[in-house]
Amino acid sequence: MPGRKTRRRNARLQKAATVAPRPVDKLRPIVRCPTLKYNRRVRAGRGFSLAELKEAGIPRKLAPTIGISVDPRRANLSTESLALNVERLKAYRARLILFPRRNGQFKKNDSSKEEIEEHTKDEGKITRKTGLALPITNISRAEAVGEVSKSDMPEGTENAYRQLRDARSEARLVGVREKRAKAKAEEASAAKK
Repeated sequence: MPGRKTRRRNARLQKAATVAPRPVDKLRPIVRCPTLKYNRRVRAGRGFSLAELKEAGIPRKLAPTIGISVDPRRANLSTESLALNVERLKAYRARLILFPRRNGQFKKNDSSKEEIEEHTKDEGKITRKTGLALPITNISRAEAVGEVSKSDMPEGTENAYRQLRDARSEARLVGVREKRAKAKAEEASAAKK
């Protein structure tokens, strides 16, 4: 259908106008793609883990109400990803302006009256998409691969391959060398008699 593209676009614009000044999408975590082929890439995940929310100091029941997606099944396998997503949550929380539910009745997590007045004046500051405010970017291949100079290498690793081969041959020939040394010692003791 030729009009479907227009219809979908109008629906998106209508949704944005309905939920305004809230963003259209929810904040999602940064996760690594699965499998060895793609694990150098990062992408948007389903939702933040409960551990990440706890570290950022955001209650799990409050998170979905302020535009943060939550995935209680997700587990953090590394401290790096945990720290990265906690930083993302804190950055979002710092930028977030919470309007009071009832006009004039401010609660604990709501933004101050001055902040609200400042942002209602300037409509251009309001971000419609969370992905644009806090983008998920992959590092380029040129940045990811760096050349290591000999001066950066630690001492004693100049001929690492040779050292590994020597250690392997030592381990392999331990029994033969002991037997040879024992035979030599017996021969020497027999020659003395």
